[in-house]
Amino acid sequence: MRTPGIPPVSRRATALLAVGALTTGLLLTAPQPASAANLIKNPGFETAGPGDMPYCWEKSGWGDNDFTFTTTDDAHTGDKAMRVELTRRVDGDRKALITESADCAPVVTPGKQYDLGLWYKTTTPDASVTLFRHDTTAGWQYWTDLKTLDMQAAWTEATVRTPEVPAGTDRISWGVSVYGTGSATTDDYTMEQVAEPVPEPGCTGTAQECADGSWEVLPTQNPVRSMHSVVLHNGKVLLIAGSGNDPEMFEEGTFTSAVYDPSSGTYKVIPTPDDMFCAGHVQLQDGRVLVMSGNKGYPSADGTIGYQGYKDSYVFDPETETYTKTNDMNDGHWYPSATVLGNGDVISFGGLREDSTGSVTAELWSQAEQRWLPTWQVNQTWSYWGLYPSMILMQDGRLFYSGSHVFGNNIPGTGSAIYDYDANTITQVPGLQNKDERDQSASVLLPPAQDQRVLTLGGGNIDTNPDANRLTDIIDLKQPNPAYVAGPPIPQGTVDHGDGPVPQTGDQGKMYVSAVLLPDGKVLETGGALHNRADPVFETSVFDPASETFDPVAVDPEARGYHSSAFLLPDGRVMTTGDNPGNGSWNHSVSIYSPPYLFKGERPTITSVIDTEWTYGDTQRITVDRPIAKAELIRPAAVTHSSDPNQRFVDLPLSVDGDNVDLNVTSNPNLAPPGWYMLFAVDANGVPSVAKWVHLQGPEALTAKDASAHVHDFAEAPEGKVTGPRKKRASEPVGPAVSGCDRHYGSANVCVPTVFPAEVKATTAARCAWLKRHDYGRLEVNGKDDPLRLDKNRDGVACGKGDVRQKR
Repeated sequence: MRTPGIPPVSRRATALLAVGALTTGLLLTAPQPASAANLIKNPGFETAGPGDMPYCWEKSGWGDNDFTFTTTDDAHTGDKAMRVELTRRVDGDRKALITESADCAPVVTPGKQYDLGLWYKTTTPDASVTLFRHDTTAGWQYWTDLKTLDMQAAWTEATVRTPEVPAGTDRISWGVSVYGTGSATTDDYTMEQVAEPVPEPGCTGTAQECADGSWEVLPTQNPVRSMHSVVLHNGKVLLIAGSGNDPEMFEEGTFTSAVYDPSSGTYKVIPTPDDMFCAGHVQLQDGRVLVMSGNKGYPSADGTIGYQGYKDSYVFDPETETYTKTNDMNDGHWYPSATVLGNGDVISFGGLREDSTGSVTAELWSQAEQRWLPTWQVNQTWSYWGLYPSMILMQDGRLFYSGSHVFGNNIPGTGSAIYDYDANTITQVPGLQNKDERDQSASVLLPPAQDQRVLTLGGGNIDTNPDANRLTDIIDLKQPNPAYVAGPPIPQGTVDHGDGPVPQTGDQGKMYVSAVLLPDGKVLETGGALHNRADPVFETSVFDPASETFDPVAVDPEARGYHSSAFLLPDGRVMTTGDNPGNGSWNHSVSIYSPPYLFKGERPTITSVIDTEWTYGDTQRITVDRPIAKAELIRPAAVTHSSDPNQRFVDLPLSVDGDNVDLNVTSNPNLAPPGWYMLFAVDANGVPSVAKWVHLQGPEALTAKDASAHVHDFAEAPEGKVTGPRKKRASEPVGPAVSGCDRHYGSANVCVPTVFPAEVKATTAARCAWLKRHDYGRLEVNGKDDPLRLDKNRDGVACGKGDVRQKR
């Protein structure tokens, strides 16, 4: 929009206060390069120039008016912003423009369009985005006004797309014109070339495969009852079973793991030194796997003693495929959390101790010392976080407890919190829906990790055994007072109550959810069940973080409930394993999902990675065989029980020069903790390459708390209730039926629910009919008690003929 009555040429021609071309020798500080994909140098005015204007910015304007140009600390991000103010105006305008020089003005291509963006605050309605262009014959001249800025008291983003660049134009300059009394304060300018329209790819499969992807059940079954899945940096998968929830194997001391090789489809069973059933695990900086705690003992036959967690800890070496014992943890932790920190340390909370009570001891594995530190060297709040509490590392080094956990009710309070290890405080975070029905929900840091948004999906409660829910919640941890907001409900599928799949109804959702980050920047959620270790749900969908919508896709044909896992393979497919219903059986079938992006034509190829050893803040070069739109690092999975708090997708801003692509590596190790990552290159249609493995570490990783580059000011003083350390105590009382199973019936691996689903009448006949539909088989009664009234004739066998025979 042009100011009324002002000829276009005069917008620049008279009273121009141009600084003129600058040379690097005049700079007071070193210039900042244009950030990846942003064609503007010094977009946030942070680098000083030779006079009173920032580097690559000049004063411009014309007419009869009084004005000031001020570099202010009232910034959107960083320390600087630019304020242009008119205090008196007869005519004309004033504007801060990109310097019209070969060093500063962005190069453009005739016929192309560019997306422009900036953040601003205004006290006048008379401000607009103004463009000038450099004609190779006629020199610099006014081009157009593109957008009038609405008055805004708070920082507001403005975006606009240019017309096609006129013929003969090689550079442009632009900024915000103020042509009425008042001010415009601007910051964080961006300019990107509009990508070429990408033709819709040809479908290489069936129409259904191209829309929904496809599943394949592999011909070779998993040889072990694995409930822990870790993708190794050599592309293989470690599958840990321990005793596999089989008390007979536990008594025999038969503990197993297997290494699966996706390239050959083969398994190698690995000697396993201890019962790592329901342990914690995480990849260390060097790619070895730290496995913590596990099962020291099963519940007693009468249910008076619950599961017990041991203090043992091991490291698995992918090179030798062997376990090595570390020093012991300070406490037992059956079902512990495991979160890697920005300096490579690992922090762990929760789980059950050796006496079946809840552990209140925080454990810290020192990367520098390669051992668990003694309790007195670890900050303690003496808080009980439950079992497998989902603790996600935030961008500033704090931990976000998402509310996802395993078994029963959530922790007291809002069910979600920010834990500050340095301050040793816990701050409640509001908004989580039905916080006591998030048992075996899934939580994931949404792509990209730089956005600091977390999605929580589904869940139930094994104590009350309601229908599992469809709830999702999303939280933006960049906000000063972050709070969950409700997301879209999980799509419904079918549920098998024991007599064949039927459509879900009402608000039926699922617990035992698996969530997997995909290389196209979306999230696959799959698997689940409606009730405590029963009633599998067959539903799979893809969540798009940009639109916050679900797209139902092809469904895993295998049941995937309790003790199942889903995880991303380096070739872009998703693997699912396991399922352990309440009757004690195990699903050894393995499914592989090929997402729709694998049916969209040829995949891009990373033809070379100049260096696989990456350091924080580096620029790393790769070559590709054709144009790509983005690249990212995805941390390999270490998943169990719907939980992988270390899963993250880290965006790599890129600069492209033909087939050479320069990738900008984050300088903040809290965003990408040190270790091995899968590097994917993705084209404009969302089709990913096969991943290359790169190793991210460096001196900065040892001083993560000092990493300040690009760290937002967020969640600085959340308004939730803040608590400090409690009084020192030994443990938290936990009932022996914490797993939701009544141990008076059957063997220790059989889970007769303490509470049946609501639709099951509280009669012997109805309960026994439910158990029969779910294939529980013969159930001996342990001891003399029969709390569920399943052995009415007291013959020591639950649900026998004498117990359910109808009276005539």
